[in-house]
Amino acid sequence: MSHIAKKHSLNRRAFLKGTGATVALPFLSAMTPAFAAGPVAPKRFVAMNGGLGFHAPNFIPTETGANYKTPLYLQKLEKHRKDFTVFSGLSHPNSNGNSGHASELTWLTSTPRPGLAGFKNTISLDQLMAKHIGAATRFPSLTVGARGQSLSWTANGVQIPAQMHPAKIFRSLFVNGTEKEVAEEIKNLERGRSILDTVLDDAKTLNLTLGARDREKLDEYFTSVRELEIRLQQNKQWANRPKPKVNYKEPQDVADRNDILAKQRLMYDLILLALQTDSTRVIAFSIGGMNAVPSNIPGVRTDWHMLSHHGRDEDKIGELARIEAAEFEVFGEFLTKLKKVKEAGGHLLDHTAILFGSNLGNASSHSWRNLPILLAGGGYKHGHHVAHDPDNNTPFANLFVPLVQRMGVETDKFGSSTASTIRGLEG
Repeated sequence: MSHIAKKHSLNRRAFLKGTGATVALPFLSAMTPAFAAGPVAPKRFVAMNGGLGFHAPNFIPTETGANYKTPLYLQKLEKHRKDFTVFSGLSHPNSNGNSGHASELTWLTSTPRPGLAGFKNTISLDQLMAKHIGAATRFPSLTVGARGQSLSWTANGVQIPAQMHPAKIFRSLFVNGTEKEVAEEIKNLERGRSILDTVLDDAKTLNLTLGARDREKLDEYFTSVRELEIRLQQNKQWANRPKPKVNYKEPQDVADRNDILAKQRLMYDLILLALQTDSTRVIAFSIGGMNAVPSNIPGVRTDWHMLSHHGRDEDKIGELARIEAAEFEVFGEFLTKLKKVKEAGGHLLDHTAILFGSNLGNASSHSWRNLPILLAGGGYKHGHHVAHDPDNNTPFANLFVPLVQRMGVETDKFGSSTASTIRGLEG
């Protein structure tokens, strides 16, 4: 294949054809435009949130800069130390909500007062990215979860359900339907387009009879319908294209619902495959937690949620640390696998920005301040702990702005952000 790369570039949607089969190619260096200076890989983004928090003393270093002493959880990532940056002193302003865990609703949106009277969520970071670059892939984004609730929200503040079943996720990504199923899918897509056309015509007629505020609301509706029309057309095109083939046995859902580590590992594998095959470039993953005792973690005998409310009890903190350290170990395995996938003069982690952390800075007191945040990969300069003011937190959304800019979105504002950059993020 080297002669191909030297003489011309391959179309990103190139296919291998033969013996009656057609197989979509993953991203290859040969797909780089011939005039480019070198191989260019697509930029990707993955957000991962642990809804029950992470015990901060085991996550956040005491020292700042590059020479920090590694706390317990980061010891599980030690070989990747130069591949991530730890941020402290960040939070979303006014994240107190109708329950202790309501801040999870707005971890990727920064909308204030989650769940309280008058609350309406806004678009999440991942969905803004997907809106901009999603047409390039079969799936504009993936919203998945091991446990917990979805992190993704539309521009109209509607929560996008998270896919929790690995087997279903795998089939949607990599298993082609029969000719009959594909034909039925296209038929349904065409039917959806027809319905939208009718609804839009009716709405335009109604617009003539409405006041200014209602016309504004209806214009928002028109925008949503137009976006959906575009997506339906894109889906129709993708329906006729084969899904990528992967060297991975179709998974079964984890039988033991309390084996959270097995579930996380399986989800990480699927995320890796989705990115590697360029099936999507934007993923939101709810790592979750549960009101039960996790299986297969030695020394843990207590309900996980109860442990998160440890009240500084050292025995409870010890059990909690076993769970969370194991989560970091599994996350470290995922980073290792990303670095093993070579592309465009680097590896998959180089081209994937991973935002990892929690909506709770102190789960025991349901505090949404001083969030534990880690940013890995993405081509940034890493290896530091960047400490912002623990008393006067920097808006977490200040980090969102450069992340969304990196994906090609032209904006200097996101949600509650007060600046278009953040101290400690170096490109």
